[in-house]
Amino acid sequence: MPIKESELILNPDGSIYHLNLKPEHIANTVIFVGDQDRVAKVSRHFDTIEFETQKREFKTHTGTYKGKRITVISTGIGPDNIDIVMTELDALVNIDFETRTIKKNLTSLDIIRIGTSGSLQKNIPVDSFLLSTYGLDVNAMLHAYQIDTICNKAIENAFIDATNWDSKKGRPIVIKNSSNLERKFESNKTHKGITITAGGFYGPQGRVLRLPLQDPLLNKKIDSFSYQGERITNLEMETSAIYGLSKLLGHQALSLNAIIANRATGNFSSDPKQTVENLITYTLNKIAD
Repeated sequence: MPIKESELILNPDGSIYHLNLKPEHIANTVIFVGDQDRVAKVSRHFDTIEFETQKREFKTHTGTYKGKRITVISTGIGPDNIDIVMTELDALVNIDFETRTIKKNLTSLDIIRIGTSGSLQKNIPVDSFLLSTYGLDVNAMLHAYQIDTICNKAIENAFIDATNWDSKKGRPIVIKNSSNLERKFESNKTHKGITITAGGFYGPQGRVLRLPLQDPLLNKKIDSFSYQGERITNLEMETSAIYGLSKLLGHQALSLNAIIANRATGNFSSDPKQTVENLITYTLNKIAD
Protein backbone atom coordinates (compact mmCIF):
# COMPACT_ATOMS: atom_id res chain seq x y z
CA MET A 1 0.00 0.00 0.00
CA PRO A 2 1.57 3.33 -1.06
CA ILE A 3 2.13 5.94 1.65
CA LYS A 4 -0.33 8.82 1.23
CA GLU A 5 0.83 12.20 -0.04
CA SER A 6 -0.40 13.79 3.19
CA GLU A 7 1.96 11.53 5.22
CA LEU A 8 5.06 11.49 3.03
CA ILE A 9 5.24 15.08 1.80
CA LEU A 10 7.57 15.87 -1.10
CA ASN A 11 8.51 19.20 -2.62
CA PRO A 12 7.83 19.86 -6.33
CA ASP A 13 11.45 18.90 -7.15
CA GLY A 14 11.02 15.51 -5.45
CA SER A 15 12.95 16.37 -2.30
CA ILE A 16 11.57 15.60 1.16
CA TYR A 17 9.51 18.40 2.64
CA HIS A 18 11.45 19.94 5.55
CA LEU A 19 15.04 18.90 4.85
CA ASN A 20 14.86 19.71 1.12
CA LEU A 21 16.96 16.61 0.37
CA LYS A 22 16.87 13.80 -2.15
CA PRO A 23 18.24 10.32 -1.39
CA GLU A 24 21.45 10.89 -3.36
CA HIS A 25 22.26 13.97 -1.28
CA ILE A 26 23.11 12.15 1.97
CA ALA A 27 25.85 9.84 3.16
CA ASN A 28 25.40 6.84 5.43
CA THR A 29 27.36 8.65 8.15
CA VAL A 30 25.54 11.73 9.40
CA ILE A 31 26.66 14.34 11.92
CA PHE A 32 23.95 16.30 13.74
CA VAL A 33 24.60 19.81 15.04
CA GLY A 34 22.00 22.10 16.54
CA ASP A 35 23.20 25.44 15.24
CA GLN A 36 23.04 25.97 11.47
CA ASP A 37 26.24 28.05 11.67
CA ARG A 38 28.06 25.01 13.04
CA VAL A 39 27.48 23.07 9.81
CA ALA A 40 30.18 25.08 8.03
CA LYS A 41 32.45 24.76 11.05
CA VAL A 42 32.34 21.00 10.49
CA SER A 43 32.40 20.95 6.69
CA ARG A 44 35.35 23.36 6.42
CA HIS A 45 37.44 20.37 7.48
CA PHE A 46 36.14 18.33 4.53
CA ASP A 47 38.45 17.60 1.60
CA THR A 48 35.54 18.22 -0.76
CA ILE A 49 31.95 19.45 -0.47
CA GLU A 50 29.65 17.97 -3.10
CA PHE A 51 26.27 19.29 -2.00
CA GLU A 52 24.80 22.13 0.06
CA THR A 53 21.23 23.17 0.82
CA GLN A 54 19.17 24.90 3.48
CA LYS A 55 15.47 25.18 4.29
CA ARG A 56 14.41 26.91 7.50
CA GLU A 57 16.84 25.88 10.27
CA PHE A 58 17.77 22.65 8.46
CA LYS A 59 21.11 23.20 6.72
CA THR A 60 22.97 20.31 5.06
CA HIS A 61 26.48 19.86 3.67
CA THR A 62 27.69 16.55 2.22
CA GLY A 63 31.32 15.89 1.36
CA THR A 64 34.34 13.76 2.13
CA TYR A 65 36.86 13.77 4.96
CA LYS A 66 39.96 11.60 4.56
CA GLY A 67 38.07 9.61 1.93
CA LYS A 68 34.98 9.07 4.11
CA ARG A 69 31.67 10.45 2.78
CA ILE A 70 29.87 12.40 5.52
CA THR A 71 26.73 14.50 5.77
CA VAL A 72 26.36 17.21 8.42
CA ILE A 73 22.88 18.55 9.20
CA SER A 74 21.67 21.25 11.57
CA THR A 75 18.62 20.07 13.50
CA GLY A 76 17.71 23.25 15.34
CA ILE A 77 16.71 23.00 18.98
CA GLY A 78 14.52 20.46 20.72
CA PRO A 79 13.02 16.97 20.44
CA ASP A 80 10.25 18.13 18.09
CA ASN A 81 12.88 19.09 15.50
CA ILE A 82 14.63 15.76 16.00
CA ASP A 83 11.34 14.02 15.19
CA ILE A 84 11.31 15.82 11.83
CA VAL A 85 14.97 15.28 10.99
CA MET A 86 15.14 11.60 12.04
CA THR A 87 11.89 10.65 10.30
CA GLU A 88 12.81 12.40 7.05
CA LEU A 89 16.37 11.05 7.04
CA ASP A 90 15.02 7.53 7.44
CA ALA A 91 12.54 8.12 4.64
CA LEU A 92 15.39 9.21 2.35
CA VAL A 93 17.14 5.84 2.67
CA ASN A 94 14.30 3.43 3.40
CA ILE A 95 11.30 4.60 1.35
CA ASP A 96 11.08 4.50 -2.43
CA PHE A 97 9.82 7.98 -3.36
CA GLU A 98 8.61 6.81 -6.78
CA THR A 99 6.34 4.04 -5.49
CA ARG A 100 5.86 5.53 -1.97
CA THR A 101 6.54 2.11 -0.48
CA ILE A 102 9.01 0.87 2.13
CA LYS A 103 12.07 -0.75 0.63
CA LYS A 104 12.64 -4.48 1.18
CA ASN A 105 16.30 -3.96 2.09
CA LEU A 106 16.63 -1.33 4.79
CA THR A 107 19.64 0.92 5.34
CA SER A 108 21.08 1.68 8.78
CA LEU A 109 22.68 5.10 9.19
CA ASP A 110 25.41 6.06 11.66
CA ILE A 111 24.29 9.26 13.39
CA ILE A 112 26.64 11.22 15.65
CA ARG A 113 25.50 14.34 17.44
CA ILE A 114 28.03 17.07 18.23
CA GLY A 115 26.47 19.30 20.88
CA THR A 116 27.32 21.62 23.73
CA SER A 117 26.20 21.21 27.30
CA GLY A 118 26.85 22.05 30.92
CA SER A 119 28.03 19.37 33.32
CA LEU A 120 26.01 18.60 36.46
CA GLN A 121 28.88 16.77 38.19
CA LYS A 122 32.00 18.37 39.68
CA ASN A 123 34.29 15.67 38.27
CA ILE A 124 33.39 16.51 34.64
CA PRO A 125 35.27 19.77 34.02
CA VAL A 126 34.70 22.47 31.44
CA ASP A 127 36.43 21.90 28.08
CA SER A 128 36.03 18.12 28.37
CA PHE A 129 34.06 15.74 26.11
CA LEU A 130 31.01 13.83 27.30
CA LEU A 131 29.67 10.65 25.69
CA SER A 132 26.03 9.91 26.54
CA THR A 133 25.58 6.29 27.58
CA TYR A 134 21.80 6.74 27.91
CA GLY A 135 19.29 9.39 26.96
CA LEU A 136 16.77 10.05 29.73
CA ASP A 137 13.69 11.54 28.11
CA VAL A 138 11.53 13.85 30.27
CA ASN A 139 9.77 15.68 27.42
CA ALA A 140 7.24 12.96 26.40
CA MET A 141 7.63 13.28 22.61
CA LEU A 142 8.61 9.62 22.23
CA HIS A 143 5.35 8.50 23.86
CA ALA A 144 3.75 9.09 20.45
CA TYR A 145 5.47 5.88 19.31
CA GLN A 146 5.47 2.23 20.44
CA ILE A 147 8.55 2.32 22.65
CA ASP A 148 8.16 -0.55 25.13
CA THR A 149 10.80 -2.71 23.43
CA ILE A 150 13.55 -0.07 23.54
CA CYS A 151 13.20 1.29 27.09
CA ASN A 152 15.18 0.52 30.24
CA LYS A 153 12.38 0.13 32.78
CA ALA A 154 14.74 -0.49 35.70
CA ILE A 155 16.48 2.88 35.38
CA GLU A 156 13.16 4.60 34.65
CA ASN A 157 11.57 3.23 37.82
CA ALA A 158 14.60 4.09 39.93
CA PHE A 159 14.55 7.66 38.59
CA ILE A 160 10.81 8.03 39.18
CA ASP A 161 11.23 6.85 42.79
CA ALA A 162 14.31 8.96 43.48
CA THR A 163 12.75 12.17 42.17
CA ASN A 164 9.19 11.54 43.35
CA TRP A 165 8.24 12.21 39.73
CA ASP A 166 4.89 13.96 39.35
CA SER A 167 2.40 11.61 37.67
CA LYS A 168 0.90 14.54 35.75
CA LYS A 169 4.09 14.72 33.71
CA GLY A 170 4.91 12.20 31.02
CA ARG A 171 6.65 9.05 32.23
CA PRO A 172 10.45 9.33 31.87
CA ILE A 173 11.97 7.13 29.17
CA VAL A 174 15.52 5.76 29.25
CA ILE A 175 17.19 4.60 26.03
CA LYS A 176 20.70 3.21 25.44
CA ASN A 177 23.09 4.54 22.86
CA SER A 178 24.60 2.44 20.06
CA SER A 179 27.14 0.18 21.76
CA ASN A 180 29.03 -0.12 18.45
CA LEU A 181 29.47 3.64 18.17
CA GLU A 182 30.30 3.97 21.87
CA ARG A 183 33.21 1.58 21.43
CA LYS A 184 34.39 3.48 18.36
CA PHE A 185 34.26 6.96 19.92
CA GLU A 186 35.24 6.39 23.54
CA SER A 187 38.78 7.15 24.67
CA ASN A 188 40.68 8.61 27.61
CA LYS A 189 39.39 11.99 26.41
CA THR A 190 35.72 11.14 26.98
CA HIS A 191 33.65 11.11 30.15
CA LYS A 192 30.44 9.07 30.25
CA GLY A 193 27.02 9.38 31.81
CA ILE A 194 23.27 9.67 31.47
CA THR A 195 22.03 12.70 29.55
CA ILE A 196 18.62 14.16 30.37
CA THR A 197 16.71 15.53 27.39
CA ALA A 198 14.29 18.27 28.39
CA GLY A 199 11.58 19.88 26.28
CA GLY A 200 12.70 23.43 27.07
CA PHE A 201 15.67 25.49 28.20
CA TYR A 202 14.31 27.37 31.21
CA GLY A 203 11.76 25.74 33.52
CA PRO A 204 12.25 22.23 32.10
CA GLN A 205 15.94 22.50 33.00
CA GLY A 206 15.34 24.10 36.41
CA ARG A 207 16.09 27.71 35.46
CA VAL A 208 14.02 30.39 37.16
CA LEU A 209 13.47 33.91 35.87
CA ARG A 210 9.89 34.96 36.71
CA LEU A 211 7.98 31.67 36.74
CA PRO A 212 8.06 29.32 39.76
CA LEU A 213 8.91 25.66 39.11
CA GLN A 214 6.56 22.75 39.66
CA ASP A 215 9.34 21.02 41.63
CA PRO A 216 12.08 23.46 42.72
CA LEU A 217 14.12 20.60 44.19
CA LEU A 218 14.16 18.50 41.02
CA ASN A 219 17.66 19.49 39.91
CA LYS A 220 19.13 18.52 43.29
CA LYS A 221 17.42 15.14 43.02
CA ILE A 222 18.79 14.75 39.48
CA ASP A 223 22.34 15.66 40.57
CA SER A 224 22.35 13.00 43.29
CA PHE A 225 20.69 10.22 41.25
CA SER A 226 22.74 7.10 40.64
CA TYR A 227 21.87 3.69 39.24
CA GLN A 228 24.47 0.89 39.31
CA GLY A 229 27.27 3.42 38.96
CA GLU A 230 25.55 5.46 36.23
CA ARG A 231 25.02 9.13 37.10
CA ILE A 232 23.18 11.92 35.32
CA THR A 233 25.89 14.12 33.87
CA ASN A 234 24.14 16.80 31.82
CA LEU A 235 20.90 18.34 30.58
CA GLU A 236 20.15 19.22 26.97
CA MET A 237 17.30 19.00 24.45
CA GLU A 238 18.00 16.37 21.77
CA THR A 239 19.80 13.18 22.82
CA SER A 240 16.96 10.94 24.00
CA ALA A 241 14.91 11.75 20.89
CA ILE A 242 17.85 10.79 18.67
CA TYR A 243 18.44 7.56 20.60
CA GLY A 244 14.79 6.60 20.71
CA LEU A 245 13.98 7.18 17.05
CA SER A 246 17.25 5.57 15.97
CA LYS A 247 16.44 2.42 17.93
CA LEU A 248 12.92 2.28 16.52
CA LEU A 249 14.06 2.86 12.93
CA GLY A 250 17.14 0.62 13.03
CA HIS A 251 19.90 3.24 12.96
CA GLN A 252 23.03 3.59 15.13
CA ALA A 253 23.29 6.78 17.20
CA LEU A 254 25.70 8.43 19.61
CA SER A 255 25.60 11.82 21.30
CA LEU A 256 28.81 13.71 22.11
CA ASN A 257 28.87 17.00 23.98
CA ALA A 258 31.53 19.64 24.45
CA ILE A 259 31.24 20.64 28.10
CA ILE A 260 31.40 24.43 28.17
CA ALA A 261 30.01 24.97 31.68
CA ASN A 262 29.91 23.20 35.02
CA ARG A 263 26.71 23.97 36.91
CA ALA A 264 28.01 22.24 40.05
CA THR A 265 31.06 24.49 40.36
CA GLY A 266 29.74 27.55 38.53
CA ASN A 267 32.61 27.53 36.03
CA PHE A 268 32.30 28.47 32.35
CA SER A 269 34.82 27.79 29.60
CA SER A 270 37.21 30.62 28.83
CA ASP A 271 37.18 29.58 25.15
CA PRO A 272 34.01 27.59 24.33
CA LYS A 273 34.51 27.97 20.57
CA GLN A 274 37.84 26.16 20.81
CA THR A 275 36.29 23.41 22.92
CA VAL A 276 33.65 22.83 20.24
CA GLU A 277 36.33 22.91 17.53
CA ASN A 278 38.31 20.28 19.44
CA LEU A 279 35.26 18.01 19.60
CA ILE A 280 34.59 18.49 15.88
CA THR A 281 38.11 17.37 14.92
CA TYR A 282 37.97 14.51 17.45
CA THR A 283 34.69 13.29 15.95
CA LEU A 284 35.81 13.56 12.33
CA ASN A 285 39.01 11.66 13.01
CA LYS A 286 37.13 8.90 14.82
CA ILE A 287 34.75 8.60 11.86
CA ALA A 288 37.66 8.40 9.42
CA ASP A 289 39.63 5.81 11.43
